[in-house]
Amino acid sequence: MKLPVVKLDAKKAGEIDLDDAVFGITEIRSDILQRMVRYQLSKRQAGTHSTLSRSNVSVTTKKLYNQKGTGGARHGSRNAPIFVGGGTAHGPHPHSHAHALPKKVRALAMKHALSSKVKDEALIILDVLEGDKTKDVSIQLKKLGISNALVIGGEKLDEKFAKAARNIPNIDVLPLAGLNVYDVMRRKTLVLTREAVEGVNARFAVTEKA
Repeated sequence: MKLPVVKLDAKKAGEIDLDDAVFGITEIRSDILQRMVRYQLSKRQAGTHSTLSRSNVSVTTKKLYNQKGTGGARHGSRNAPIFVGGGTAHGPHPHSHAHALPKKVRALAMKHALSSKVKDEALIILDVLEGDKTKDVSIQLKKLGISNALVIGGEKLDEKFAKAARNIPNIDVLPLAGLNVYDVMRRKTLVLTREAVEGVNARFAVTEKA
């Protein structure tokens, strides 16, 4: 399929071919997208929550009271979970929340995410990213109808544009290597540069051959 390419000033800059196998999927699998988003968020989860078990708390090791003759239950240690100041039973400890997801599923999820943007007419192809002032970039994006978007540049971002755009609310700018399903789905519009489209086509073409 072909989509028009525009410049930041909203002028036309020709057309570009999109790989139908990547951008032309008609039946979007929401279950695959959900699995990928969960995979990404699980990897980001810190997993640093921790509690003290009875072996970690600092309390006296002296026997509380006599074993017999008190009329109460038998206790030998104050670090038991039933006492105030004692350890926590079966509490959380630092661990990784990450789980595995097959590489083919991850690649398929990206294809469905990109195709969903095409299907929703929420994909814009820019010629290049240019701009060095936040005010100017903001005005240009508004002319293109972009208010909530993920902008993907080439292998290297234009530093001036990236600095100018990072102060604009709801606008994320990432290099091609940062393209991911979660950020694509969380923003209303996806903006790809011509170089980014070529990189995506080449990346998934290699994946298909592999």
